[in-house]
Amino acid sequence: MSKDPVYFQYFGVFDTLIPFINLMEDAMTEKAEYKNYKKIEEIQKMIGYRYNNINLLYIAMTHSSYANDIKTKQSHSNERLEFLGDAVLELISSEFLFHEYPNNTEGELTKLRAGLVSESPLAEVARSINLGQYILLGKGEENTGGRMRDSITSDAVEALLGSIYLDGGMEPAKEFVLKYILKDVDEKRMFHDSKTILQEIVQKHKLGNLSYQIVRETGPDHDKRYEAECYIDQKRVGAGVGKTKKAAQQQAAYEAIKSMKV
Repeated sequence: MSKDPVYFQYFGVFDTLIPFINLMEDAMTEKAEYKNYKKIEEIQKMIGYRYNNINLLYIAMTHSSYANDIKTKQSHSNERLEFLGDAVLELISSEFLFHEYPNNTEGELTKLRAGLVSESPLAEVARSINLGQYILLGKGEENTGGRMRDSITSDAVEALLGSIYLDGGMEPAKEFVLKYILKDVDEKRMFHDSKTILQEIVQKHKLGNLSYQIVRETGPDHDKRYEAECYIDQKRVGAGVGKTKKAAQQQAAYEAIKSMKV
């Protein structure tokens, strides 16, 4: 692997010159599957995009904890690509929603966008493509369940998007977003805003008093699972499981909505 320290790539939208630091060979020693390109090939096939500069994909999959463990610069981690990917995602999703929902107000579009590109839905995207298995993590994060942690996997999705944008421009970035993040928008909206939607249904049809109960909590501190039940008056109308109490309640509300005939 080349040890030339800096790569430069110019991208016109932001009108600036960004240095790309090539990962050194010792950054690959603990993950031989990356060194022999096996995992890199899998990722490219999975997302349907082949990189011109493969180092961008390496960096996108390198968490800061791994960079710390091998005592390399933070520019070798995916944090900068995450920053860029977040901006690219906001632009693409905003344009999409602007055209798809012409009658919605600014506030409604902002709320809808948040339900699609915040940590929880992006972590779901990561799970849907098994992205967590490809992230390079430090030993501490690895041992405490970091590979499945929403904050880490959602950041990796944004970093991956940032790397695609830098490597191929807006078109492949947009294809990635439309394929994995902005599909089934109405279904995702109902899921991530299910508690609010259910409350509106209950009030509109005067169905009774809506409440939630956390009925079970399992797992170690770093990997909790909560089970919630949703009630209208004393009748259970839905149940859900999540990594947070809120997520479990959202799932319970979503199941309740699906079961209703209103």
